[in-house]
Amino acid sequence: MLKLGYKASAEQFGPRELLEFSVIAEQVGFDSVMVSDHFQPWRHTDGHAPYSLAWLAALGERTTRVDIGTSVATPTFRYHPSIVAQAMGTLACLNPGRVILGVGTGESMNEVPATGIKWPKFKERFGRLRESCELMRRLWTEDRVTYEGEYYRTENATIYDKPDEPVPIYVAAAGPTASRFAGRVADGFICTSGKSPDLYRETLLPNLQIGLERSGRSLDDIEKTIEMKVSFDTDRDQAMQDTSYWAALALSPDEKMGVEDPTEMEKLADALPLERAASRWIVSDDPDEHIERIAPYIEFGFTHLVFHAPGPDQERFLRLYSKEILPRLRKQFG
Repeated sequence: MLKLGYKASAEQFGPRELLEFSVIAEQVGFDSVMVSDHFQPWRHTDGHAPYSLAWLAALGERTTRVDIGTSVATPTFRYHPSIVAQAMGTLACLNPGRVILGVGTGESMNEVPATGIKWPKFKERFGRLRESCELMRRLWTEDRVTYEGEYYRTENATIYDKPDEPVPIYVAAAGPTASRFAGRVADGFICTSGKSPDLYRETLLPNLQIGLERSGRSLDDIEKTIEMKVSFDTDRDQAMQDTSYWAALALSPDEKMGVEDPTEMEKLADALPLERAASRWIVSDDPDEHIERIAPYIEFGFTHLVFHAPGPDQERFLRLYSKEILPRLRKQFG
């Protein structure tokens, strides 16, 4: 069953406004609401960064049906994994069967300003993520957990309010190592759209499959989630212009390496031409064309599409998308 979700862009909207958009998303038929977890936004001007775990508690109380979760949080630097386990356990008790914890190795723009650390290389970041997933699962399933890892330790730790079933962990991946890890241990896999088709076809999905085989599982045993960057409007020029707010996503890794200040990131993003800012997005004013450009991701095997729209009028997007796009997707792909 294809699941169609809404990405709550915490870097663009304040907590109350974002909450109201997400309530509308449930009302008009989206299946999930996934929120980003940033300490700092991509832009300083008009940027936001509400605390995702507190915000999710409010979302749970205002909704009844949609799955809710992070896409993604980093349970390794700003947060100790035991505290993330406590927070997500509480959320899952309040919203049984609806909570998802999406995790990743993190971005320096969030972790360095908040902690003052020197940003470590991928080997350490991945090692921390691996340990954090193991520790959180133990805390949700065991009492009096004493854990001694390379990076984290607990001593007789107990999560006193935990759900009947462990919170599903979805692992975000942009390369082969994290993809294999997701296949070995995760309940779900997360990546983002708008990159070379070869990345999904030759790197991410094959390595996910390798990890699944090593754990004795198949592709049907894991939810394959992709954040779909879509700018859909009846006015194509408006759809193009809306992408400018998120131009930073079009910066290459080399261009944004070592940039942790939103004011500097904003300058780099604003220097990009609009065509490049829009390059990561499916920009369209035609429903049939829009579906045609989404279809390859479903054909790759993604089962949970979380739609991220860049425009300021999110209510307009939600109502238009639920009328013109969601029914077509469900009819064509089930």
